[in-house]
Amino acid sequence: MKGAREAWFERQLVFDPEKLVFIDETGATTKMARLYGRAPRGERCRAAVPHGHWKTTTLTAGLRIGGLAAPMILDGPMDGAAFRAYVAQVLVPELESGDVVVMDNLPAHRVRGSPGSSRGRGRDTPLPPLVLAGF
Repeated sequence: MKGAREAWFERQLVFDPEKLVFIDETGATTKMARLYGRAPRGERCRAAVPHGHWKTTTLTAGLRIGGLAAPMILDGPMDGAAFRAYVAQVLVPELESGDVVVMDNLPAHRVRGSPGSSRGRGRDTPLPPLVLAGF
């Protein structure tokens, strides 16, 4: 682990900051309703929460030195199929020659056919240089 971390820090020196694209996801769910609340002593705390129709929304985007790149909102959680679709349909069309994609070690990134799994072996399109920063 220490060796991988040191190699990552040494490789950072050769990257052009203008060419780095950091990929990350964030999500929100309606299950995030509060379980506890405050009310005056002796009174019941009442608040509306969605019952029985839980929803998850995921935002995936690339971050460049100049701002966001390749944003995608997904109605549901990120999984391998959704990540492959994001890479093929949203990310790759926005990449330029020489870009370096940096992403964390999310299991969805390592699904077969995605850039995080054996560098996308078996794909016809050349992939950008990839750095997995999750160590």
